[in-house]
Amino acid sequence: MAKLRSVFQIVFYEDRNFQGRSYECSSDCGDLHSHFSRCNSIRVESGGWMVYERPSYMGYQYFLMKGEYPDYQRWMGFNDCVRSCRMIPQYQGSHKMRIYERMDFSGQMMEFSEDCPSLYDRFRYNDIHSCNVMDGYWLFFEHPNYRGRQYLLRPGEYRRFNDWGAVSSRIGSMRRIVH
Repeated sequence: MAKLRSVFQIVFYEDRNFQGRSYECSSDCGDLHSHFSRCNSIRVESGGWMVYERPSYMGYQYFLMKGEYPDYQRWMGFNDCVRSCRMIPQYQGSHKMRIYERMDFSGQMMEFSEDCPSLYDRFRYNDIHSCNVMDGYWLFFEHPNYRGRQYLLRPGEYRRFNDWGAVSSRIGSMRRIVH
C-alpha cells in the first residue's frame, strides 16, 4: 500500500547545512524537544510553517515558506532553539482584518485587506492594542518593511496584544500570508 504524503512537510536538523540528527514533521507539534536538542537548519518541503522558540507555540515566532534554511540566521532566528511548530493552512479567499488603538476593540479602528509595509505611514501610530481577523492569516512585524519580531494572527478576536504573543503593542508592518 502506498504511503500518503502530507501536503505539509518540514524537516529540522540539529546542525547547519542539513547535517546531524533530523526530524521530519507533517503536523502541528507543541513540543519538539524530545526529537532534537537544537535546530541549526530547516528544510521546508511543502506548505507554510510557523516555528516557535519555546514549547506550546510561545516565544519568538518565524514564518517559513517552502525552501532551504541552512542556518538559523537565514530564518532570522536569534539562536538555535526551536521547540514547537504549526502548519499554516493554504487559504484561497480574501483577507480582512480590523485593528484598534485600544484594548477590547475600542478607540480608532482601521480595516485592512492588503499588506501594509508601514503602519505609521498609513495609520499615524504604531500601537495596536486589539484586532479582529475576519478572513485569512496575517503576520504582524515589530518594525516597518516586514522586519523584526513576527506574530502570527489566525482568524479570530485578539482583545489584547499579548493574545497574539506580543510583549508590546508596537507594530511596524503587517502582511497577509499567501502561499
